[in-house]
Amino acid sequence: MNTYTTTEIAKIIGIHPNTVRFYEKWKLIPKVERKENGYRIFTDFHIDQFRLARTALQVEILQNGLRKKAVNIIKTSANRDFIKAICMTEEYLSQIQQERFNAEEAIEIVKNLLSKKEKFNSISLKRKEVSVYLNISMDTLRNWELNGLLDIKRKQNGYRIYTGEDILRLKIIRSLRCANYSLSAILRMLNALSENPDIDIKNVIDVPKEDDDIITACDKLITSLNSAEENANFILSHLKEMNKKYNPPF
Repeated sequence: MNTYTTTEIAKIIGIHPNTVRFYEKWKLIPKVERKENGYRIFTDFHIDQFRLARTALQVEILQNGLRKKAVNIIKTSANRDFIKAICMTEEYLSQIQQERFNAEEAIEIVKNLLSKKEKFNSISLKRKEVSVYLNISMDTLRNWELNGLLDIKRKQNGYRIYTGEDILRLKIIRSLRCANYSLSAILRMLNALSENPDIDIKNVIDVPKEDDDIITACDKLITSLNSAEENANFILSHLKEMNKKYNPPF
C-alpha cells in the first residue's frame, strides 16, 4: 500500500499543506493514521477522496441546500459508504438538472410576458394592491425598489402608483427570482432590455459585465449550473471507481 506525507499529498492534489489539515478537521477525508513521531500517514484512498472533495466544493451554487448536499456526499464517501454516496449524488445531479430547467423556463416566461406587454397598459395599482395582485410581500417590493430594479412614480399625495409597465416588470422580476437569478443579473438584463428590446435575454442575464466588481454564481446562473452538472457527473463516476477499488466484491 502506498503511503504519503502531508507535504506529498499537498503537492499531488495541488493545495497548501494547511488545507490538507482543514480537510481532515472537517472530516472530508477518512481518518488519518499517524506514525509514532506524530507524522500523518495518507494512502491512495485519501488521494481519491481529496479529488472527490475538491471537485464537489468547486460548485458555487448554494440555493435549495445544494452546497450542503455536496458536503454530505463527501463525508459519506469518506466513511467508505460508497453505495449511499452514489445514491446521494444521483439525487444531487437530478436536483441540479431541475434547477437548470427552472432557470431556462424562467427565460421563456419572460419572453412570453414581453410578447404580451400591451395587456398590462390599463393597470394602475397602489403598493398594497400590487402585493395582493402578484402575491409578493410589501417588504419584497421595497427591497426590489431599493436595489434599483424599478422606480415607482408617486402621486401628489405621496402614494406610489404602479402602472401596467411596472406590473410587467414586477412579473418578470418575480419569475426570475423564483428561478434563483440574482438581483444584479436581473437588473443587468432589465437595463439592457430598456436599451434594446431585441436583446438575447438568456445571454445577457448569464454574462456579467467585465467591470462588475463581485460576481456570484447566481449572476451567471445557467453557466454555473452547467458546471455543477459536469462536476456532479465526475463525482458519480469517481465514486463508482472508488467503490470498485476500495470495496471490491468477494
